[in-house]
Amino acid sequence: MALDPNDKKWLTQLFGTKIKFGELMSKHTSLRIGGPADVYVSPETQKQLFELTAWAAHRQHSYLIIGEGTNLLVKDKGIQAIVISLKKCLNEITKTDLGKNKYRVRAMAGATLRSLCTFAMNEGLSGMNFAIGIPGTIGGGIKMNAGTSKGTMEDILDTIDILLPDGKPQTLCKNQLNFSYRNLSLANTNHALHGKHPIILNGGFILNHTDDRELKKEAKLILKDRKRKQPIGWPSAGCFFKNPSPEQPAGLLIDQAGLKGIRKGDAEISAKHANFIINTGKASAEDILWLMKHVQEKIFKLFNIILEPEVKIVGD
Repeated sequence: MALDPNDKKWLTQLFGTKIKFGELMSKHTSLRIGGPADVYVSPETQKQLFELTAWAAHRQHSYLIIGEGTNLLVKDKGIQAIVISLKKCLNEITKTDLGKNKYRVRAMAGATLRSLCTFAMNEGLSGMNFAIGIPGTIGGGIKMNAGTSKGTMEDILDTIDILLPDGKPQTLCKNQLNFSYRNLSLANTNHALHGKHPIILNGGFILNHTDDRELKKEAKLILKDRKRKQPIGWPSAGCFFKNPSPEQPAGLLIDQAGLKGIRKGDAEISAKHANFIINTGKASAEDILWLMKHVQEKIFKLFNIILEPEVKIVGD
């Protein structure tokens, strides 16, 4: 993507000093890895977001929507695109009483899963505890159909609001959403434009009222179990590979292949959980990708199974 002086002038007029040109994505990903983005910006209002995406569509500039940069590996040469973070402009959470102990909780795409889980617990609303400890934002969680063995976003999501590439908002009900394992396809909206796809603005979740003390007790147990099993504290993108099946989780296969603890540079297959690739210092995206390919080749050779990355890999 080539920005001309008029493009940079327009962006600077809209965002002032908040716009960043050539910003390292290592500052904005949970792996602490990633080369420069042509442009990085975090709009402070929905109006700014809508203006920016409409302008980018008109100018045929590529853009990438992110939240907290979890579940994301940016290559070392960076991204030739406008990277747009939704953390500031889309972060509200509200609830509506539907009667009969049911509530619709509306969470904007830039709000964190952590904040939604906390909101639900404090309000005594059950259904969100499966997501306790899952990093990232609501938008990413919906797009990835985030979940664990205890539940997924698909189980509780009722509606989503999206912004179409032509600048028009649209509400989609659950029966219009094409969920699969670790994915939500919005292809059936048929509104891609210049290679761009709809942006998730928020999600509506149906939750049931219950005893908040029981929810908090359950949450503590879930977090304790996560800390015991996962390499909490090390930069990572969460589980790196999709599970081929419930009976053959990726971590178990990688462990059985004897790959725990192997390294490439400062990238390491976690000795605590084999489906985590961690950055122990100054790992590069190239180091991570080398480990990914090595794991894939080994697992295919031993088990005739192709491991697909759950982490989104972007850039050059």
